[in-house]
Amino acid sequence: MPKKINQIINIFKNKKISLSVAESCTGGMLAEKITSVSGASKVFNFGIVTYSNQSKIKYLKIPSKIIRKHGSVSQECCHLMVTNLAKISKSKINIAITGIAGPKGGTKQKPVGLVYIGIKKNKKTKINKYFFKNKNRKYIRENSVKKSLELIEEFI
Repeated sequence: MPKKINQIINIFKNKKISLSVAESCTGGMLAEKITSVSGASKVFNFGIVTYSNQSKIKYLKIPSKIIRKHGSVSQECCHLMVTNLAKISKSKINIAITGIAGPKGGTKQKPVGLVYIGIKKNKKTKINKYFFKNKNRKYIRENSVKKSLELIEEFI
């Protein structure tokens, strides 16, 4: 279980660490969770919701050939999302989330509940793949945020 978000924000403040996020399937839930804490403006640089493929291409500079070949819900796309976010944001820690929250949109190869979360701190990048078996959209989105906070905690 991750620390309470206000504890994470306080650690960021004490260490003078900045944070930015790029979200897809969570639609801004991670940014909302972070900004619900008073004083988060001292550490939270910005969040971007790139829900469509076009927005991933336009704002995060994901090559369309990567999306065509691997899909927007893929390790490759998530890696580029977090890498390019880091270039844009200049934050110390960057996190990207892409997945299929359902209830529709899944396939046998990429079922509902498949989520990739990428985190980058300096030159270290980690992409985690999750599969949430509970097909409830709210559950998938909330647990993606929870896993993101756990990754952030691991990296600080």
